[in-house]
Amino acid sequence: MYDFVVVGVGPAGARFARRAAEAHYDVLALEKGTVGEPLACSGHVSTDIWNYVPADAKERLLQNRVYGADFHVGGPESSSDRFYKREEVSNVIDRVELDHTLADAARDAGADVREGHTVTSVEERPGYVEVTASVGGDEETFEARMVAGADGPVSRVRKQLDLPEPTETLHGVLAFTDEADHGDYVSVHLTAPRFFAWRIPRGDAGVEYGLAAPPGHEVNELFDRLTAEYGVETDRFCSGAIPIGPPARTTAKRGFLLGDAAAQTKPFTGGGILYGMRAADVAADVIDPQDPNTLPRYEEGWREELSREIRLGHWIRRAYSLPEPVQRAGLWALSGEIGVHMDEPSSFFSREHLRKLFS
Repeated sequence: MYDFVVVGVGPAGARFARRAAEAHYDVLALEKGTVGEPLACSGHVSTDIWNYVPADAKERLLQNRVYGADFHVGGPESSSDRFYKREEVSNVIDRVELDHTLADAARDAGADVREGHTVTSVEERPGYVEVTASVGGDEETFEARMVAGADGPVSRVRKQLDLPEPTETLHGVLAFTDEADHGDYVSVHLTAPRFFAWRIPRGDAGVEYGLAAPPGHEVNELFDRLTAEYGVETDRFCSGAIPIGPPARTTAKRGFLLGDAAAQTKPFTGGGILYGMRAADVAADVIDPQDPNTLPRYEEGWREELSREIRLGHWIRRAYSLPEPVQRAGLWALSGEIGVHMDEPSSFFSREHLRKLFS
């Protein structure tokens, strides 16, 4: 009988497994394939990422330092408005190696991390939960006091626990070129319907191109148009779902959701690495696997941690669909030196940013 079975060993699942193991709980973490594969997420993150990895990991993870973004209403040849800081705004990291690092940190803390375990069934029983996984064609069943569903936007745990779906799911695609680019700024194009496209310099690792849009739009065609406008041919094409808008409930009788499974993502970028790990820390702090009555503390706690930023993020995203003249005027008016944190829309109203905005 484990204290927790964690399904999914991405950033949120690995972070929770590590924190729960450090609290001396007996933790089993199951990944359906190989940790970090396939890649389905950008490696552009805030500098807060270094608070969640061992101190010696930065040297092997860091690919480039970013100081701001050039926003375009049109394609690469269109005029842009620059938003910047004098210090680093964000970092570009090796996304696959991040997953390896976080999973190793969970192992080092005492969690039993197993790859090649595809969870097929989750059943809540009186006093425990039963998790069945397919392993090399065979089936194994594990018992735990609680299950943590960190198994991504199309979460089997969410379905098995009969929890509601996220409000919306976008379709994201990205791919890479190999030429080195140590540029200081990412490029953002407000050309994808109700979202945006991007170009991210990744230092010696090359350049990332990507975009996301709601279902019903031909994202592959939009992506081909983006790369054609840049005059590049990409490889290592990745595609995946991006959940936007947390469901009304993320806890069951003996289970809970984390990360993309709970749509703990930024509505204005789709990024969820830091939000998912922040929620994982809340879960590790308040959930007692022997007391299901502690699950509402997690529900309340992670929403208190993130709901304001998610709500403001929805307002930012609405600007992506404004008429082009309004977008141009808004970007021009707000561009320049900024004092905002890329994970926290509420920082737009900070004293630091307002001082820079009106200077």
